[in-house]
Amino acid sequence: MTSTPSPSNLDPEIAARLKRSTDGLVPAIAQQYDTGEVLMLGWMDDEALHRTLTTGRCTYWSRSRREYWVKGDTSGHFQWVKSVALDCDADTVLVKVDQVGAACHTGARTCFEADVLLEDGAGSGTAASDQ
Repeated sequence: MTSTPSPSNLDPEIAARLKRSTDGLVPAIAQQYDTGEVLMLGWMDDEALHRTLTTGRCTYWSRSRREYWVKGDTSGHFQWVKSVALDCDADTVLVKVDQVGAACHTGARTCFEADVLLEDGAGSGTAASDQ
């Protein structure tokens, strides 16, 4: 069963390239366009990606509410789209945005501030050349 409630208007050439999860979604990473700061991860189906590409505002699929949500409509913390790219496998979307206000639902600037597991690579034991 897919999460998409209706057919999409996404360009068929783009849709054909996407590698989706079993529920029809692709992860979408939101990144601040000028600083490179990773803000959040959301989920998009074909229609959410289409809306993001055509409106200039990030649209995600809420897995819990099973509906589309446009970042900022309720919080006022908008994501204005600067660019959209697929990764090399076409299974992840990178959306570079101009974030207004907090990106995280907790009110934090990013969703990756509260639980840092490793910083500055101390103790990682893995050289960059090993990856």
